[in-house]
Amino acid sequence: MTNQPDSFDFAHVQAPPILGGLCGSWRHRVCASMFAIGSALTACAQPVPPTREPCATPPALTESWAAQSASSAGFDADALCAVLTSVQSGQANIHGVLVARNGKLVAELYRPGPDHPINHLFGLWGQETTFDAGTVHDVRSISKSVVSLLFGVAKGKGAIDTVNTPVLDLFPELNDLRTPELAAIQLQHLLSMSSGWDWSEGSPPDNETRLFWKSEPDRYVLERKVVTAPGQRFNYNSGGTSLIAQALVRAEGKPLPELARQQLFEPMGIKEWEWVANLHDRALAFTGLRMRPRDLLKLGQLVLDKGQWQGRQLVPADWIEESTRAHISTGFKSPIMPDEEIGYGYQWWTGHVPWHGQRLVWSAAFGNGGQRLYVVPDLNLTMVVMAGGYNSASIDPLVLRLLASVVASVQR
Repeated sequence: MTNQPDSFDFAHVQAPPILGGLCGSWRHRVCASMFAIGSALTACAQPVPPTREPCATPPALTESWAAQSASSAGFDADALCAVLTSVQSGQANIHGVLVARNGKLVAELYRPGPDHPINHLFGLWGQETTFDAGTVHDVRSISKSVVSLLFGVAKGKGAIDTVNTPVLDLFPELNDLRTPELAAIQLQHLLSMSSGWDWSEGSPPDNETRLFWKSEPDRYVLERKVVTAPGQRFNYNSGGTSLIAQALVRAEGKPLPELARQQLFEPMGIKEWEWVANLHDRALAFTGLRMRPRDLLKLGQLVLDKGQWQGRQLVPADWIEESTRAHISTGFKSPIMPDEEIGYGYQWWTGHVPWHGQRLVWSAAFGNGGQRLYVVPDLNLTMVVMAGGYNSASIDPLVLRLLASVVASVQR
């Protein structure tokens, strides 16, 4: 049920030996990445039959997406097809992969598989599900990155003043908790997950899980002991996102799902979605969003276009730049760039991916189970992965290597 942070395994993941041994052409790097993916694919779930040919150009689409063949979009079509076929025929519990470039959908595949949707007893109830373009799927902690987009909207119009605002000042009813240490925590520290609280996710006492049940989640988060000076150390904390969202709700005077609908989803033509609430009817800001894959891909395009959608500025461009750049190192080693650590911005992850001897920046929204929204600005590329590998140690490096393989198939 937990929304375990999806990069906790990076610190211990090393590239397989074949990745270090093959250093020739970009085609060799594709093969190496394919080997890594194929090895991981055999270790996760039972094989499932494909739903459609993975290498075909996606069908004509509405919903603001046009389609384009891989070759015309600048990919080596055979190399990209090899990546997609490996996913489609493999055993990992990946439900969907979508790739867009230059604002057009290039690749799209869906697979059935086991799932634990958050709207079924908060993920406790498992079920076999068939996925397609019309299926709403958990995005889990990608919800955090959507909260960041909404924060940027509020800041841009002055509803939120500055990221330097002390958090406790926004919750005056909890002033009985005030200490010098707590008073030093600012919104920027919640956004970058560097608040300094004693907080654990994915293992006992699992503070994040308790947010599902608490009638006073704000007090629960704010009363945690401060053990590190704010801004000094990354520590994954869903409670911080819960506070950010509540600050938005208070500043805007509307529930979080209504803010998402008015400020993002409705202007972007996103109609089929759900934001699951806790037992007290408060949206689970840190994990509760469910969306269709193509709609999630739209958010990637929004980020690529510096907050614009079809010429309309929905999120300030300066916030897109500020939130998607690294503000703190996470300490997690990248499985595709072993010499670097994954970075964290304001509810967005950051890193680099190799391409033809270059190091290209990526920004991403991560969600438990293998949910991913990748943005590679230098290639004008976005990629969505949806999966059911919740709390799996193998899904995290697998999907990042999948990104590396897709990027390697780009020729120009």
